[in-house]
Amino acid sequence: MTTDSILRNQTVLVVGGGSGIGAAVAREAMRRGAQVVVAGRHLERLERIGVGAHAVVLDVTDEAGMQAALARIGHIDHLVVTAAAAVGSPRIAEADLATARAAFDVKFWGTLRLVQLVLPHLAETGSITLTTGVLARKFVPGGFIRSTLNAALEAFVKNLAKEIAPRRANAVSPGVTATEAYASMSAAEREAMFQRTARVLPAGRVGTATDLAQAYVLAMENEFMTGIVIDVEGGALL
Repeated sequence: MTTDSILRNQTVLVVGGGSGIGAAVAREAMRRGAQVVVAGRHLERLERIGVGAHAVVLDVTDEAGMQAALARIGHIDHLVVTAAAAVGSPRIAEADLATARAAFDVKFWGTLRLVQLVLPHLAETGSITLTTGVLARKFVPGGFIRSTLNAALEAFVKNLAKEIAPRRANAVSPGVTATEAYASMSAAEREAMFQRTARVLPAGRVGTATDLAQAYVLAMENEFMTGIVIDVEGGALL
């Protein structure tokens, strides 16, 4: 355990903490002595990650459920949101707008409502760290939902930083990261995609959940950092 972190004995709520990047953030925060609460829709998944964190069911589309969960948690020093929305890669001309709206309902409007509900519980020296994505500023065919959704969140976090000061707000923007997000692909398809991506990245590899977790910890620990987007994408934006 790291004993000199400001996170020691502070309460960190990780929404989306049941897998992938969120679970890695929970582990890194606990290594620094934080009291970690992992939250998500599926209790069994939250408990299965095995980090020893307290698990709470929380669905960002369920306002009453969020209020009840936050009342049980009480005081929060840091909120980390890694919850994602299933989007696919539709082209603009063929996109199902109901699918696009559903993605915004989860990742944008759900995050906005969660932030509103968390603020009364958030410490005066606390922080909020959201998750965007490299497609907010890298444009590819079939990526328009992710691009507009993540760009909206990046604008939101800058406004949030202005409005909640001296509390802080930042975002982490991941590139391609080897997590459960690609579980719908076969192992062979997933590995081939990672290899193709690695060949065009200056870093020469795709990211890991630990790579990303270190950025979220930085956003929580660095008290002079607010209103920024931390790109952890292996050079994809170069």
